[in-house]
Amino acid sequence: MGTPAFAVPSLEALARSKHSLLAVVTAPDKPRGRGQKVLPSPIKKCALDLSLPVLQPTTLKDPAFLDHLRTLAPDIFVVIAFRILPPEVYTLPPLGAVNVHASLLPKYRGAAPIQRAILHGETETGITTFQITGKVDTGKILIQKRISIDPEDTAGTLSERLEKVAAECLLETLEGLEDGTLTPLEQDNTLATPAPKIHPEETLLDFSQPGKEIINTIRAFSPQPGARFFLGGTLMKLLKAQFEPYPETIPGTIEKISKHAFAIHCKDGRILPEEIQPEGKRKMSVTDFMNGVDITRYLSVDIHA
Repeated sequence: MGTPAFAVPSLEALARSKHSLLAVVTAPDKPRGRGQKVLPSPIKKCALDLSLPVLQPTTLKDPAFLDHLRTLAPDIFVVIAFRILPPEVYTLPPLGAVNVHASLLPKYRGAAPIQRAILHGETETGITTFQITGKVDTGKILIQKRISIDPEDTAGTLSERLEKVAAECLLETLEGLEDGTLTPLEQDNTLATPAPKIHPEETLLDFSQPGKEIINTIRAFSPQPGARFFLGGTLMKLLKAQFEPYPETIPGTIEKISKHAFAIHCKDGRILPEEIQPEGKRKMSVTDFMNGVDITRYLSVDIHA
C-alpha cells in the first residue's frame, strides 16, 4: 500500500524477493503536473509495469474493497507513504500491517518527516519499520537504520537516499518476522516530535531570520514545493543558495555582487542564490536569471514574503 515515488524502490525490491505480492493498493488516478492530466500514481505505474493487480479504493472502509482483501487472504500488509489505515484494514492479516517511515521514530511522527528534519537542522535521520496500531506512527519498532544528513542535502536528495534504505529495511523486517528473530520495541512517547504536513505559508522565506535557518528552509522545500519570496511583485522560488556571514546588513536588501551574482541580506549575513525559478517559468541558474533581469532595479525583497 503506497502512492508516491518514495515507495517505488520498496515495491521493486518486494517484486524481486521470495515473497508473493498479491496486490498493490494505491490512490485513485488524479490530475497531476502543469497540464493537470489525469495520471496514475508512481506506485500504480510501477505495479502495472510489474504486471501486478492494482486496487484503488476511494475509501478504505468500502465493503467491496474489504471483501476483496479478505479474498486475497494476505499474511501481512506493507504500507509506505499511504493513507491512515482504519482498524478494519490493519487487523485483517494474521501478521497485521508493517509501516516503513522516513525518520528515527519516535522523532518526526507525521506526513513530512524528511522536510521537518532538514528544516530543524538535524544532522541524522533514518528509516523505521513498525507495527501499525490505532495512533499514527506510534506502533512497536521492528528495525531502524540511521543515515547522516549532509550539509548540502535537500529534501529531494535525502529522499532518494532514504528510499533505498527503506527497501533494505523492509526486506530485513519481513525476513525477521518470518523467522521470529525480531523483538518489537515500544516507542518512548516522551521523545516524540511531530512532522505535520507542510502548509503553503511555511514555504515563504523570512529574511529577518538568521542565514542558517533560511538555508534550511530552502533545502527542506527543494525541489518541491520550493521556498518562495517576492521580487518586485513576482513570486520566485529559491531552490538552491549559500549563506555568507556579513558584518553590516539590512534584512531584505538586495545587493549586486557581480555580473553573475546577487545577494539578499538577512539577519546575520547574505543569502547568495544559486538556482531560482520565477513564477510560471523554468528553474534556472542565477547566472541565467541575471542575464535576463537588471537586478539593480530592485532595492529589496519583502522581508516576510
